[in-house]
Amino acid sequence: DGIDNPALSLAEDTDGEPVGEPRFYLLSKGSTETFGFSLNEELGCQGHVIRQVELAGLAQRRGLQDGDRLLQVNGHFVDHMDHHRVVQKIKASGNQVLLAVLDGDSYEAAKASGRDLSQMLPADIRPRLCHITRDKSGFGFSVSAPEGMKGTFQLSVQQDGPAERAGVPPGSWLLELNGASVSNYSHTQLTKKLKQSGSKVTLLVASSAVEEFYRLHGLRATAALADTSWLPFKVRELHMVKGPAGYGFLLKEDDCSSGATGQFLWDVDAGLPADQAGMKEGDRLLAVNGESIEGLDHQQTVLRIRAHDDRVTLLVIDPAGDAFYHSVGFGEHWGAVGLADGVDALPQGLHSEVLSRGPGLPWNSKSLMLSLFYSFRWGCPLCFPLRTVTLPQAPIRPPFPLPVPPLDSLTLRWDQRDLAPGWWLLLTV
Repeated sequence: DGIDNPALSLAEDTDGEPVGEPRFYLLSKGSTETFGFSLNEELGCQGHVIRQVELAGLAQRRGLQDGDRLLQVNGHFVDHMDHHRVVQKIKASGNQVLLAVLDGDSYEAAKASGRDLSQMLPADIRPRLCHITRDKSGFGFSVSAPEGMKGTFQLSVQQDGPAERAGVPPGSWLLELNGASVSNYSHTQLTKKLKQSGSKVTLLVASSAVEEFYRLHGLRATAALADTSWLPFKVRELHMVKGPAGYGFLLKEDDCSSGATGQFLWDVDAGLPADQAGMKEGDRLLAVNGESIEGLDHQQTVLRIRAHDDRVTLLVIDPAGDAFYHSVGFGEHWGAVGLADGVDALPQGLHSEVLSRGPGLPWNSKSLMLSLFYSFRWGCPLCFPLRTVTLPQAPIRPPFPLPVPPLDSLTLRWDQRDLAPGWWLLLTV
């Protein structure tokens, strides 16, 4: 999974133990595995808390510890984000995710002193994917390499040339060419590969600062962690509310251009919600409500779409984009193509809170009471704005009480467009 030294902290004592600095972990799992930990939001406990680290699981083997606080997901600072968005960012990453964490004591001390946690982290740790189209002067970059060394190539970028317009940073280091690692290429081999690329080439590059980060932390930068904002093909979000005739599309399982199996959208009915949202025949489905469908079969994907009552957000890409991303080495990993880059788990106007089992919430009760009341003030730790409640996914409406489910968390979702401001939910256990 590309980890030589799974958690080298930015500062260490003489025994090699972290001293109040963030630790970085690159977790890579199989499609049927889990990352081996839970992420909780707990009453009386600040931050996004790492819990239930499975014995001998992936997270524990890499070094994650119970009580660690999550600061960063794939280079995005998340300490200030709503908990459900952070959870969705991890789920959207698919089978690989890069996490930055801080031990609980250091986190609490930093918060107490008013320290800006984002300043403890590198400003940018993401390599960049760039797709360059040759013009009459060439690709707009030249390559230099230390004599006798394989796989070390630095790029000089022509001002306002094709490479610069495609987003290649000056002085960056070349990591991959057309989806293949250059780590074993000689300068002669690389030159030959570039000539064979024709009029277009796709590079995975890292600025000097990003290259230094991965080298010092013993991590391998891959396309799955890349900034893809400069690429010509974009994923699309389709927000749909089910009508009387349904959403108006058919989901079919078929072979992808890579040979793997994927879920594709067909039979888009004119004038129905899918068509109105911008769905096109042959679009490939990547995620449902911000959660990657990587590893799911057809029936599991259908159930995930149906689980969200009368509205859903799908992340899709057209056939040309699908073929392009596979050609540059993404395989089935779609986290870097928009799933983890700020795509919300729920459409605008929808919100979610997750109450996790913890010392501040007495889940020993046999039932819980959910009730609506009107309030002009904030401050009740068990009050959340209510529009629609799901437990865990099916719609639930009054009357209450309800039996406590055998779950580790209760998810409350609401739509602020459905009720006047000032109404709140009181949860009593």
